[in-house]
Amino acid sequence: MSWKHLFSKSLAANPDRLHFAAHSHHLWPDASHDGQLSAWQDAAALADHKWDKIMGPVWSEAQQHVADELNLPDPATLCFAPNTHDFLVRLMSALPTRPAKVLATDGEFHSFRRQMTRWVEAGEVVLETVSPERLLATARSGEFDLVFASHVLFNSGTIIAELDQLAALARPEGPWVVIDGYHGFMAIETNLSQIADRVFYLAGGYKYAMAGEGVCFLHAPPGFAERPAVTGWYAAFDDLSLPPGDVGYAPDGRRFLGSTFDPSGLYRYNAVQDMLRSEGLTSAVISDHVAGLQAQFMEDEPLAAFDLLNPLDGQSHARFLAFRGEQAPALHKILADRNVVTDVRGDVLRIGFALYHDRQDVARLAKIIGQIV
Repeated sequence: MSWKHLFSKSLAANPDRLHFAAHSHHLWPDASHDGQLSAWQDAAALADHKWDKIMGPVWSEAQQHVADELNLPDPATLCFAPNTHDFLVRLMSALPTRPAKVLATDGEFHSFRRQMTRWVEAGEVVLETVSPERLLATARSGEFDLVFASHVLFNSGTIIAELDQLAALARPEGPWVVIDGYHGFMAIETNLSQIADRVFYLAGGYKYAMAGEGVCFLHAPPGFAERPAVTGWYAAFDDLSLPPGDVGYAPDGRRFLGSTFDPSGLYRYNAVQDMLRSEGLTSAVISDHVAGLQAQFMEDEPLAAFDLLNPLDGQSHARFLAFRGEQAPALHKILADRNVVTDVRGDVLRIGFALYHDRQDVARLAKIIGQIV
């Protein structure tokens, strides 16, 4: 089955390209173009009053889409922001202890690592990092204010399965458990219904939600981090009539809002979600499609000299294959010169598969690699 027709604009923009970096920048489906136009049209027609619609039905629809995907009991626990770094900063600002004791895996994304390193330099944080395999045991044995872990590690595709056990450690007074779901959201079926009252979960639309940048979200459990010290006026959007000097907060996930933002990502996200539903494309269906393509790619072992960090085992799997080898940077460059888009992190070449690929694309990729290695 081919779903290329849903991505006709992105594919036509560079028809000779083989884009196997959906885990990095997922190509945008045509529906996102329609969503972008809707944002512009509302701004033109409604002007100042567009925010009534954005913070009303557009916002609520996006919340419901996320809640349905994650099986969250209450969509109101969700807040949107331009990027997940905004949420990290606001979360840390709500911690009452300084320096804050933070536990994380040693495979977290650049933005988290850089910010934590700087906070350590500034004396704001005491950071301990461990392998994914040691995360749960370390979290149980230590006294931490915040435990932060990716559901799917960006560099290796490793999946952390002990979300329930981590959630059992969470308390409003600490530790807070934060799950970075960026490589898991809409790639790994995720049911937060039993732990939604204990964990924070953040992700965004740039990858498998196919909506582009500017539409990230945070699920914030009630009773946790109720008054972030880093805050914008939208966090009190419901009540702008408070007396001067009073700092009010929304009673739900919107307490993590900042200030004025570009809402077009919300429109794109809603349009893409509507498209997926109309096509019957659940995350499970897409994962099955991707799994078949990954298995096809591995049949002839085109990268036999590399170490596959996340082997195919028939279980839930990242949407990319992570190959470690000293020739990874060189291979990445040669592929790029041939208009084949992958990405490399150190000595790890990542090849990402998506809904816009079919068997012919995979066969072409394997043939090109076979001519190189």
